[in-house]
Amino acid sequence: MDTLPRVITGDLKSKIDRIWDAFWSGGISNPIEVIEQITYLLFIRRLDELQTLKENKARALKEPVEDPTFLPGHDRLRWNRFKNDDPAVMFKVVGDEVFPFLRSLGGQGSTYSDHMKDARFTIPTPALLSKVVDMLDDIPMADRDTNGDLYEYMLGKTAGAGQNGQFRTPRHIIQLMVELTAPTPADEICDPACGTAGFLVAAAEYLRREHPSVLTDASQRQHFHHSMFHGYD
Repeated sequence: MDTLPRVITGDLKSKIDRIWDAFWSGGISNPIEVIEQITYLLFIRRLDELQTLKENKARALKEPVEDPTFLPGHDRLRWNRFKNDDPAVMFKVVGDEVFPFLRSLGGQGSTYSDHMKDARFTIPTPALLSKVVDMLDDIPMADRDTNGDLYEYMLGKTAGAGQNGQFRTPRHIIQLMVELTAPTPADEICDPACGTAGFLVAAAEYLRREHPSVLTDASQRQHFHHSMFHGYD
């Protein structure tokens, strides 16, 4: 097994640098706000990609799409649809429809909607949004380690990130530590230096795999979604 930490490629660094520069020249100079807007847009793109996978599976099996995110009539909210719109149209769709859709996804009172209730669209102009969407469309998202490297690199661009010790632990080390800890459905899990939350995500995956009752038992599910995980950075 290769135990060396993965390093973000020069090509991916260059793409992130160009996106970062576009935000700064477009009037968003707060690095946290830049990361926030990139994260929302990448998440919107990922929702579309996941539904496309479901649609391909349904087509192959000749069955209805299982648990669709985008219902009929919502096609205009999908990344692959609005990315081809005129900048002014895209700006209106993303600001007036896509972000409200994100905040309500999962239904009122759901864990998801609770975490997304403050999602804000702050990109100031159609030209900047169009430019950023074009560049983000070329960012690879399939590999979790690459995604972790990407966010670690962006965190490194914020003032003082290096001094604050924000360096991602390799995934195989995270998995080993979680397996040694062996969390149970009754535990509360805290990472006091969570960074990009790799340990918390790995702990959640472990519980779903080793203790599937966390999603089927009502009290365990309530704890899992609302009070089990705590992260500070």
